[in-house]
Amino acid sequence: MAGKIVIDTEQCKGCGLCVTVCLKSCIVISRLSNKRGYFPAEATNAGCTGCCLCAVMCPDVVIKVFREDDIVPVQPSKKSEPGLIKDKA
Repeated sequence: MAGKIVIDTEQCKGCGLCVTVCLKSCIVISRLSNKRGYFPAEATNAGCTGCCLCAVMCPDVVIKVFREDDIVPVQPSKKSEPGLIKDKA
């Protein structure tokens, strides 16, 4: 299943956490700074599986991941309840 990563580069602070957790190396740090002076993460999307690790790790919640079969973006929950499985319906 293919995925697509969308990063709000104007809000990204370039911490690089998303880069380190991406197993497919789909995210890089930009060489150009944003309006706030940070060098934001940029998605190349090459090989993205839609796993959402990047979005889960983002402390500023500026990453959305879309999957080929999704109509809406996958928004990982910052809170999880042990023992509960979310229904995809």
